[in-house]
Amino acid sequence: MPGDSSSSSPGPTLPREPIHRLTEPFRRFVHVEAAGGFVLLLATVTALVLANSPWSETYTGFWKTEVGFRLGSFEMFHSLKHWISDGLMTIFFFVVGLEVKRELVLGELNQLRRAILPIAAALGGMVVPASIYIALLAGDPAQRGWGIPMATDIAFVVGCMAVLGPRIPRILRVLLLSLAIVDDIGAILVIAIGYTAEIQTTPLLLAFLGLGVVFVLGRLGVRSFEVYVVLGALIWVGFHESGVHATIAGVILGLMTPARSYVSVGLFGEMLQRAHDVVHGEGWESTQHRGGKIRMLQRATRETIPPLEFLEESLHPWSSFVIMPLFALCNAGVAIQISDFTNPVAIAIMAGLVVGKPVGIVILSWLAVKIFTKSLPPGLNWGAMTGGGFLAGIGFTMALFIAGLALDGELLEAAKIGIIAGSVVAAVIGVAILLWSLPKTVNS
Repeated sequence: MPGDSSSSSPGPTLPREPIHRLTEPFRRFVHVEAAGGFVLLLATVTALVLANSPWSETYTGFWKTEVGFRLGSFEMFHSLKHWISDGLMTIFFFVVGLEVKRELVLGELNQLRRAILPIAAALGGMVVPASIYIALLAGDPAQRGWGIPMATDIAFVVGCMAVLGPRIPRILRVLLLSLAIVDDIGAILVIAIGYTAEIQTTPLLLAFLGLGVVFVLGRLGVRSFEVYVVLGALIWVGFHESGVHATIAGVILGLMTPARSYVSVGLFGEMLQRAHDVVHGEGWESTQHRGGKIRMLQRATRETIPPLEFLEESLHPWSSFVIMPLFALCNAGVAIQISDFTNPVAIAIMAGLVVGKPVGIVILSWLAVKIFTKSLPPGLNWGAMTGGGFLAGIGFTMALFIAGLALDGELLEAAKIGIIAGSVVAAVIGVAILLWSLPKTVNS
């Protein structure tokens, strides 16, 4: 019908304000898949430049600035670096916990047959690098850093895949993302078991009591995020004071987050219909308690989305564009000396990332295919698996985190050199192999 544009015109949108001209480009940028890796790389380069500049002492001293609070007889003062590594990184680990649960409940890891290949690949990519590290540093005090070359930094991996664009088959993306999730589980266990200091029983019991309260409140149907934020902060303090690494609190709380919505889509549709009738009816202007009705509709809108999905989408930009770059800024800065590249610790880490990761991933994947699946998934070949194995050798963020727990002094500086150099070499080789092994166009 002439004049009827209902089929082509867009739906109603919120009013636009001048500020949207500034925020819209940023909003589009943070939704680019590889943007997080770009910001993390920029932060890493900045840290390295500052650490090797005339302002290196100022750069190092800034992160040692003491910040904290006192509440009665209880006080907590730590350096900025400590608050980022033990405080803000708890949010990063909370997002990791959410991602792990999503994959276990709704994703590639919720069916054993689909999960066998990424689990096998991840196990190979953890065991072989750790074994190489231990073999090269047997009997050395630095052997304690065996967990450093085990993890994969998915932000940089996604960035490398973005360079190759549509040539990367979807199945390889899914495999590497699932592998990174299993890697994260392994890294979490390594941190909890291998790098826990002397345990203080009372704070630990209080932390577990807080987790018990969270569980009970969830069963009772308490949905207030504010309540859980307060409880989460108290649980974090309990873990922090107990000697167990405080970031474990984030992982546990992430795994406890409900993955199912509270309000069904059908019920929400009925509520929207009622709201439509009221708003477009004659009685809206005279309706009592309109604010309460709007708040109820807002709550129903939020509760239609599972808490896990809502929190992951809300926190992921903060994790990718604030927390991880800040962590890189205060941890990746190391004064580079040529002699550091020949340090046994740096060599062991580079060997673990560049050799151990791809070898472990390919061998365990081959065994999983031989014994269980009988063939690789459609669209995937062993060349792509090898290239993906090298990309998994980019162990940046989690490797730096574990290095900070395991080593200190000159050993830690050498470890950082090994992590950065090994990750760069693994990335270059991985991209080169994928360019060589993948077709120029991919239909999958």
